[in-house]
Amino acid sequence: MSPQEAMECINTTLAHAWMVRNFLKHAEEVQDDEEMLEVHRMIFDYIRAVEPSYQRKDAREYLRRAEGKLPKLRRTAEYFAREHKRVSGHTNFEMAAVSLSGCLRQIEEVLASQRKEPASQRQNLAGSETNPGAEDENPKE
Repeated sequence: MSPQEAMECINTTLAHAWMVRNFLKHAEEVQDDEEMLEVHRMIFDYIRAVEPSYQRKDAREYLRRAEGKLPKLRRTAEYFAREHKRVSGHTNFEMAAVSLSGCLRQIEEVLASQRKEPASQRQNLAGSETNPGAEDENPKE
């Protein structure tokens, strides 16, 4: 997977996380629970951290920021998965916890794939080939 594809994959996953955030932000059950309020705030912070680089289509910066904020997102997802029943046993909370955990797993997998691929086998981090559209310097005749 190219860095550009990785960025797009993570961004799509973050759209799902945004829906969890939106649910929690408006859930009456969490309004008086400061720790639970931090869940939707952390999701917001993570998405906003990568947003400018996504808008510039700067895959290198996007992936760097996604990796840098990952430990906080992981702690938040683990906390929510562990504690959501304390706030409510409703299926909406259970599914939100499953969804956020799934988002985290997907992001981790995409980022891990970028660490494993040798740079020589990937496109450059901006998401385009080294010399797109350039003529082959050694054309085969």
